[in-house]
Amino acid sequence: MSIASAWSIALVGMDGTLVEVEAAISGGLPRTVLVGLPDAALHESRDRCRAALTASGLGWPSELLTINLTPASLPKAGTHYDLAIAAAVLAASGRVPRQVASQTVLMGELGLDGRVRRVRGVLPGLLAARQQGRTSAIVSWEQVGEAQLVDGMTVRGVRCLDDLVEVLQGRDVVHTEQPAPPAPPDAQDQPAPPDLADLRGQPEARWAAEVAAAGGHHMFLHGPPGVGKTMLAMRLPGLLPELPTAEALEVSAIHSLAGDDLSDGLIRRPPFSSPHHNATMASMVGGGSRLARPGAISLAHRGVLFLDEAPEFAPHVMEALRTPMEAGYVCIARSEGTVRLPSQFQLVLAANPCPCGFSDTPGSSCHCPPMAIRRYNARLSGPILDRIDIHQRMATVPSALVKADTGVEPSAVVAGRVAEARERSRARLRGTGWRRNAEVPGHVARAGIPDAGLAMVERHVLRGRMSARGVDKVARLAWTLADLGGRDKVSLDDVASAVTLNQGEWMVAT
Repeated sequence: MSIASAWSIALVGMDGTLVEVEAAISGGLPRTVLVGLPDAALHESRDRCRAALTASGLGWPSELLTINLTPASLPKAGTHYDLAIAAAVLAASGRVPRQVASQTVLMGELGLDGRVRRVRGVLPGLLAARQQGRTSAIVSWEQVGEAQLVDGMTVRGVRCLDDLVEVLQGRDVVHTEQPAPPAPPDAQDQPAPPDLADLRGQPEARWAAEVAAAGGHHMFLHGPPGVGKTMLAMRLPGLLPELPTAEALEVSAIHSLAGDDLSDGLIRRPPFSSPHHNATMASMVGGGSRLARPGAISLAHRGVLFLDEAPEFAPHVMEALRTPMEAGYVCIARSEGTVRLPSQFQLVLAANPCPCGFSDTPGSSCHCPPMAIRRYNARLSGPILDRIDIHQRMATVPSALVKADTGVEPSAVVAGRVAEARERSRARLRGTGWRRNAEVPGHVARAGIPDAGLAMVERHVLRGRMSARGVDKVARLAWTLADLGGRDKVSLDDVASAVTLNQGEWMVAT
């Protein structure tokens, strides 16, 4: 009996486990047995690998071949095991040294002609491999750039099985063509990013967006159609600073797991996710058969999740946002394991006042029955709205005011103030593990509120206008306003403005 092994990675969400791929050639009828809890795609890899090795002239064992994936109790899914299976079979057949194949992590899918194709999850897979002591990897030639984002990992790219044999035998693969870097688009052809200056006549809403960006607060935009709710939400990511390297690596790993192309390098800009209102539960929070994959809330991690026409989303989909909004992650339980995915997003909701959109709008007539209006607004539950920091009503602006509003600040100016405010809060929170005011626990945020401000907030609680969670929201907002104002302490005006932002159109009695 001839036995050899190679290594790959089993991904369960963002967590990876080293998987030893063993190949044993023994006497018996010629057949291939694959064991170790493979899914359907992995179970079919024996046929892909056989065809690929045969097409490459490397041959397939004509005896009993047993392929075991260890640990056998761990469910395994995906096509990225193909390259490790081929390496283990080649080593068991004596075509490559066994010790080389047993020290390298391999991730890649095989075509029937022996080509090595790209797979999802290379970045989180190699990050997990590095944490478990592996320093060498072989991936598809197309994904070398993505794999090299992992520091301390020696990466080799292969285009086909012939390249794999050369690498495993210790020889360098020389290609006449190098992987071409993405060509920079012509500056004249590249569309300019959405600018906040495009939104005219909504100074309160622009200020609310600036506060939301500075503190990482959730925001609810409410108003008739055409007032700029979607326009404002789409410009919010342009106000956020670039992600630091650690967060960029985390965000890029999530998008790699989802199958996005990372040939341009780490994702430095905060992501923007805007699912349609017919999104299912699985597409929103993540899901899939056996083991779950990232959903829209995880793809918005460290960025903005925008739900336009929020009342049109299925109620159970909206209610699924409760825990991620508070915890910053989502746990998805399946029969074969539990997946924990980071989901620290900044939620922006947009809604009309009624199905036709013109209820309580001056100059417009609404023909919706009162019951229809109540049902429409009830689709956003109290617990969801109570988790929103900023409630901003946007009213129709007369065209004369829009034309007169010529001094609107561009996104670059507002982003500069946001960056300064975030740096101020980061310096204040240094050593605590929190980076934004929205992440600070309520009791810590309340500790810096003046007594007169707490008394103001308490009156709203006694009147039933604010919950205990709302008090914490106001405290965090007050700190953000202080940071934007360049103050080290929260003032009474900061608390009053925070209450106004949190309560929306309600009048604040100071």
